[in-house]
Amino acid sequence: MQIFKAMQISSSGLTAERFRLDLIANNIANAHSTRTEQGGPYRRRSAVFAEKMDAARRNLQGVRVMAVSEDQTPPRLVYEPGHPDADAAGYVAYPNVNVIQEMVDMITATRAYEANVTALNATKSMFLKALEIGRG
Repeated sequence: MQIFKAMQISSSGLTAERFRLDLIANNIANAHSTRTEQGGPYRRRSAVFAEKMDAARRNLQGVRVMAVSEDQTPPRLVYEPGHPDADAAGYVAYPNVNVIQEMVDMITATRAYEANVTALNATKSMFLKALEIGRG
């Protein structure tokens, strides 16, 4: 039934945007992390989305997180000779996270999440109206 397919697509969008919001929150939380387990400063991460297709019928099933990409731009160097992570020249490598860009990404992810909620509620409302027509 097409109504359930519409709900499935919206719910996959909700899941993907929630994952994106989690990555953004992680980026903001680590905006000043100069040391990671892998060594060096934290690197910004972002979600890569892909369409979820039904292989047998070749139709859209929603969206999925295909991968998490790590931003390869160089870290921001700040002269702080007293910092424990400073190099021989006194520079500290800070993460390549721009908090303003993360806030913009957070707003767009929130709006996309809200759009999926609205689509899900509209689908549910149409389904309930169809049931009412069947009763009458």
